[in-house]
Amino acid sequence: MRVQCQKPNMLQINNLSYRIGSRLLLSDTTAAVARGHRVGLVGINGSGKTTLLRLIVGQLEPDSGSVSVPERWRIGVTQQEAPEGAQTVLNCVLAADKELQSLQREVDHSTDPERIVRVHERLAEKQASSAPARAARILAGLGFQENAQQRQLDEFSGGWRMRVMLASLLFTEPELLLLDEPTNHLDLEAGIWLEDYLRKYNGTVLIVSHDRSLLNRVVDEILHLDDEKLTLYRGNYDKFESTRRAHLEQNKRMREKQDAQRAHIQKFVDKFRYKATKARQAQSRLKMLARMEPIPEQASGRSVTFDFPNLDPPLAPPLYSISEGSAGYNGCAVLEKLNLRIDDDDRIALIGANGNGKSTLLRLLAGRLELLTGRLVTAPKLRVGYFAQHQSEELDSTATPLVELSRKREADSEETLRAHLGRFGFDKQRADTLVGNLSGGEKARLLFALMTCDKPHILLLDEPTNHLDLDSRQALIQAINGFSGAVVIVSHDPLVLDLTTDRFWQVANESVSIFDGDLEDYRIQLLESGKVRPRNTERSKSRKNNKQEGRRQGAAQRRQEAPLRKQIARIEKNMKKLEEQKDEIEAELAKPELYEGDPKLLIELQKDIGWVSQKLLESEEAWLSIQQQLESAILATTTGDEEP
Repeated sequence: MRVQCQKPNMLQINNLSYRIGSRLLLSDTTAAVARGHRVGLVGINGSGKTTLLRLIVGQLEPDSGSVSVPERWRIGVTQQEAPEGAQTVLNCVLAADKELQSLQREVDHSTDPERIVRVHERLAEKQASSAPARAARILAGLGFQENAQQRQLDEFSGGWRMRVMLASLLFTEPELLLLDEPTNHLDLEAGIWLEDYLRKYNGTVLIVSHDRSLLNRVVDEILHLDDEKLTLYRGNYDKFESTRRAHLEQNKRMREKQDAQRAHIQKFVDKFRYKATKARQAQSRLKMLARMEPIPEQASGRSVTFDFPNLDPPLAPPLYSISEGSAGYNGCAVLEKLNLRIDDDDRIALIGANGNGKSTLLRLLAGRLELLTGRLVTAPKLRVGYFAQHQSEELDSTATPLVELSRKREADSEETLRAHLGRFGFDKQRADTLVGNLSGGEKARLLFALMTCDKPHILLLDEPTNHLDLDSRQALIQAINGFSGAVVIVSHDPLVLDLTTDRFWQVANESVSIFDGDLEDYRIQLLESGKVRPRNTERSKSRKNNKQEGRRQGAAQRRQEAPLRKQIARIEKNMKKLEEQKDEIEAELAKPELYEGDPKLLIELQKDIGWVSQKLLESEEAWLSIQQQLESAILATTTGDEEP
């Protein structure tokens, strides 16, 4: 139940329990969020975060316990359905404030002078005269230009109408703002605006998000839902993660200590329980064991892995060269005067508002779109890995991931196909699950598996983080950084761009230009309403030079690592064959009839297993040596000096 809060200025969750069917999501858990605090609600997918928001709002009734809110707090929550109809975008946002609409109607129809005075006083408190301008500013921040604000809702796609829903919620300025994945339908530019807006928000904010940048820049506390319990951590997401890791390490040490104690006690019991002189002590220790509560491992879900296969051999640059090109649809150009070059070591982020042509450029590079004018030259035998969210709609829902992959790689064995799916977290069970029964994140991982099965020279990634949780996004970042080819990426997640790219191309005004700065420069440009702050300080120059040097070092590092990775793969393949031979020989040696027949066969098999074992040992030593070389090379890169 939701009740009025006895403690002022605080959202209080009291001994809350809730289950769906037989599955317990919340178990007698308690937490509090103070007024004015901005809190990120995190936990693995399916842990119950959205359910908790619905319990706070009162859309669900708890099995036991309660949620308390201050009496005067208004609660606003993101909706799952986009608004629709013939009203304009601006009017839809204005209509979201029901009290404002009611007061304005009352002014027009009331005849009671005293009531009219009170209504005008309340309208002044709500700053009614500036409401249209405030609604317009919010819409502009979320990507709606002035002419778009006057268009009807039904003229926009579902994603843009979800932005209208978010604008309507922000316009009402509730005392408690509950946001469930607010950046899902936003581009990078709108996401940066939202971060700045929420940092200045006067009310209390509770955010469910997989956007690490948002959780680092906006929130000052993290509410972690894990193992049916809520735990509040001070600080942003990075601080939470380090604190949580320290707690888990401490917990591990305590568990190991307890296990040692239990083993010692059990050893005493086993030794003396049947000796009369020690029976009482043994029984006492048995009771001690029964009282010792085992310390849980607190493992938070399955680990997520991505592993993009590296190309072999690399191609000579450039991979792409476009001269005086234009691209668009049905003869109408979206991008013009394209003069671009992409090399084999490029890591490029495309930035610019939705609708400016970022996806169009990726489709052009992927070969899904032809130039309207100009010239495009690609490297011979170029293989492209292209990822776009709409591709999930092209998947066969009645097939399994294994079947989908086999359709692209008909000549590969089932073992090879399963090994490739394993790179993206598909064990045997999930590889044999119907695509229609996969989650959004699993479908995204399947698309990654499909796009890389031919070992592409370049990855073209259009919003690859949609449907990925925080752990999956981190795994994707590591996979991109471990990929030896080129990368061009569009993403609304600033952290992904910041950690995987070193060049920025701005797509705006029907053209593509090099953005001479980093993501922080771009953030400042957006927040200053298009006015670029001068960045001619020594620090800015130094950072730019460092990034260029880092790009050169990164390319050299990938070239240095490539032959080592190739040797490791070759040794692993050979070790697998040797292990199979050893298993076959051991199976023969285990047959009783072998020892009753010709002893020459037994001698030959013993020689064979000795030879195989020696070769296997040599291979393992070679693998270890090369693996150490690779780790040393990686360590030398990751421990270099960083700019403070």
